[in-house]
Order: sequence, then structure tokens, then C-alpha cells
Amino acid sequence: MLNTAHLSLEQAPPISIPFRFFLTAPLFGAAAGVVLIWAGDAAMVSRWSPIVLALTHLITLGFLTMVMCGAMMQMLPVLAGSPVPGAGPVGTLSHLALSLGTGALVHAFIQGSAGWMKLAVLLLGVGFGIFAVAVGLALARVKLSSPTVTGMRWALVSLVITVVLGALVSVGLFGVVSLNNLAAYTDLHLGWGLLGWMGILLIGVSYQVVPMFQVTPEYPKLMQERLTPSLLFGLVGWFLFETGVIRGYWSPLVPGCWMLLVTAGYPWFAGTTLRIQRLRKRQVSDVTLRFWRVGLIGILSGYLVWLIGRVFPDAATAPRYPLLLGILLFLGGVFPLVNGMLYKIVPFLSWFHLQNRQLALGAFHVKLPHMKGFIADREAKLQFHLYLAALFLALAALFWPVFFTRPAGAFLVLTNLMLGYNLLRAVMRYRGTKALLNPLDSH
Repeated sequence: MLNTAHLSLEQAPPISIPFRFFLTAPLFGAAAGVVLIWAGDAAMVSRWSPIVLALTHLITLGFLTMVMCGAMMQMLPVLAGSPVPGAGPVGTLSHLALSLGTGALVHAFIQGSAGWMKLAVLLLGVGFGIFAVAVGLALARVKLSSPTVTGMRWALVSLVITVVLGALVSVGLFGVVSLNNLAAYTDLHLGWGLLGWMGILLIGVSYQVVPMFQVTPEYPKLMQERLTPSLLFGLVGWFLFETGVIRGYWSPLVPGCWMLLVTAGYPWFAGTTLRIQRLRKRQVSDVTLRFWRVGLIGILSGYLVWLIGRVFPDAATAPRYPLLLGILLFLGGVFPLVNGMLYKIVPFLSWFHLQNRQLALGAFHVKLPHMKGFIADREAKLQFHLYLAALFLALAALFWPVFFTRPAGAFLVLTNLMLGYNLLRAVMRYRGTKALLNPLDSH
């Protein structure tokens, strides 16, 4: 049984706010698959190809960040008791700007258009600006902090830095401004996005959702108190060291050695999560657990590949090395973790909102669906197997791109469409039950 005594919906935004972010994410994931089918083996040439840049941002911006923004807007009021000011307009405007901005960015990469890039930077800047200011105010107002709230704070700082660096790299890539050592700034942008915004937020949220939904022991107190602040401190140091390299102050070995220390926190988190999952009270494997295990193994595998590149620099210069690293960390790591979270967060929010509404209206004649009643296990398992096929085909495409790239794209389309279908079914079940609770107010 879930312990919800410490959770509150009194100041939460309308459930339609997070739902619109969640339902949009699979559409961008499917769009990534369409681009992969269209491009074929040309997508496996180099990390710098326009196709790879477009695919990367469809996954990171269109899917992962879309889900994370929606989750933060809902979780802050529920977990921390601090509402996002103007949640309705903020959610609507930021969602619209981020959706349009991501589309414009992808179009700019594929077409090589400086005009579309300027539009993308403007839209994404507005969308992230509105989101960051509103969520930042909510975080500043939290009275009783927690490891999850701390993780959210440092993740938001990382997001702002990621967006600024991304805007700088984008205008430099298209010659709008002159930018020396574009590759170094790109690595900074990628590092802050993956290790800061996504990594720190996932770790902070995991402190709450893993014990709550997977009925595991709590994470070690040392990890909860120290890991996310240490990661942010490490990323700041890396930024300063990399800036010194760009300006010729010292050797690239300095930030490289520093990052060996910083990145050790992520396998520590992944290994600890796998350990406490083995100690869970309910020894029944579900789809969420399977997604999490794949994601955690993906993080550990990506870390191992990254270490190999540090120890053997010649291996890191291979054209497909960064592509392998990207597939393991994004498609094999963060993507399944977020996917698995969706299968718990969406049913939980639906059930929790309905339960509170039932208590408020006294409509006890209506039987609420259980959490597992919002998304059928059979459909969720099918989507998981489609995802696994997409992941393994993407890895195979690195070595045999002519044969496997387009099938990988096809399964990426299918798994995201199936995810979107499952989430939409949950939303429709929520709306149908809400209408039964109060027929006069069914919207």
C-alpha cells in the first residue's frame, strides 16, 4: 500500500498540465523514429551530422525534457507543498513554446537554416525562461527541504546552464556569431544537459519514487544528502577547467581527470538502485521494474564505454564511439528510466486526483480504478518489448547501418506510439471516472 499521508493536492495544478507534457513526449519520440527511417544509414556516420543532431534533440528535448518539465510542475506542489505560481498559464505557454521550439530546432538542423535556428532559439528561450522562473520561485518558497527538492534545485540550475550553452552553440554552429572551439562548447552543453539537468533530476526524483512505487528500502542517507550537491559542484569545476582549456591555460588532461571523479557518482547511484530493488518487499517483477533495470544497466554500460575512451584515447577517436556512447546513455539509459516512471506517475496521479475528488464530493458510490487499472499490463509489456527491439537494432545499426538503421527507426516509432496509446488510455479512464464522480463537471 502506498503511503500518501504526506502528499497534498490542495495547491497542485490541474492534472491537464502534466498530462499535456506526458502525451506530447511520445510524439517526439516517434518523430525521431521517422527521421531515422528517412535518413537510413546516413544517420550512423558522425555525431556532427545534421541528422544525428536532429535525432539527439528529438529524444532529449522532445521526449525526455518534456516529461521532466511536466513532472516537476506536478511534483513540487504534491511533494514539497510549494505550488508553481500561475501554473495554468505557465504550463500552457511553456509547453507550447517548447513544442514549437523543438520542431523548429529539428527543422533547422535538417535544412541547415540559420533563420529557423534563430526562431528555435527564441522559442526555446521563452519556453525554458517561463518554466525556470516559475519553478525557481516555487523551489525558493519550499519551507521544509528534502533530498528530492535539493535535487530539483540543482537540476534547474543545470537546465539554465544547458539552455544558455545550447543557444551559444546553436548560433555558433550556423555562423551567427564567431565561436572558437565549437566542439568544446558542445561537449559542455551535452555534459550539463545529460549529467546535470537529466542526471541530477532523475537521482533526486528517484529518492522519492523508487521506495514509494517499488516498495524498496530507502536510499543511503549519505547518498541522499551528498550526491546531488557534489555532482553540481563537480560540474561547475569541470566547466571552469574546460574554459581554461579553451583559453589555453592548461592541458585537456586536467578536466579529463576531474571528470573521472565527478562521473563516479552515477554508477554509484545505478548500482545502489539495483541493490535496493533486489531488497524490495514485493518480489513481483512488473514493466516499470524492467524498464528501470534496462536503464540502470545502460548507465553502467555507458560509463564503462566512457572509461574505455579515457584509458584508450585512440578508441574515443573512432567515428562511431560517440554514437555508441549516446545510444547507451540516452536511448539505453535515461529513456527507459523516464518511460518506466511514466507508467507509475500517470496512473498514480490519476488515482490520487480521483480519490481526493471523491472525498471532496462524497461520491462513494463510484468505484475508483486501482492504479493498475489505468494501464493494462499486456499493453505495457508489448511496449517494453518494442522498446528493447528498437534499442538492440540501434546498437546493431552502428556496425551494420545499411541493414539495421531503418528497422531500428521503425521499432522506435512503434514503441513510442504504443506508449502514447497506453498513456492516452489512462487519461481517458481518468476523465471517464471523473465524469461519474460529478456529472455536472466532467471536464
